[in-house]
Amino acid sequence: MANIKSAKKRVITSEKAALRNKAAKSKVKTLTKKVDAAIESGDKAAASAALKDAVAAIDKAGAKGIFHKNAAARKVSSLAKNVNAM
Repeated sequence: MANIKSAKKRVITSEKAALRNKAAKSKVKTLTKKVDAAIESGDKAAASAALKDAVAAIDKAGAKGIFHKNAAARKVSSLAKNVNAM
C-alpha cells in the first residue's frame, strides 16, 4: 500500500473507476449477446430493438473512454451489419 496521501487517494479512485468500467463493459457484452440471440432466433423486430439498446450502451461507453472510439464504432458496425443481413 502507498504511504503518501495522494497515492492512497489515487489507489481508491482507480479502483472505483475500474469497477465502473467493468460494469459498463459487462453491460455492453450482455446487450450484444441479446442482439445475437435475437438474430439466431430469426426475430427481426426483437433484433432491431436489441440493437438500439446495444448501440446506445456502446456509444455511451465510447464517449466515456471505456472503449476506444474506433473500437466502439467497429462493434456498432458489426452488430448493425448482422441485423441488416437478416
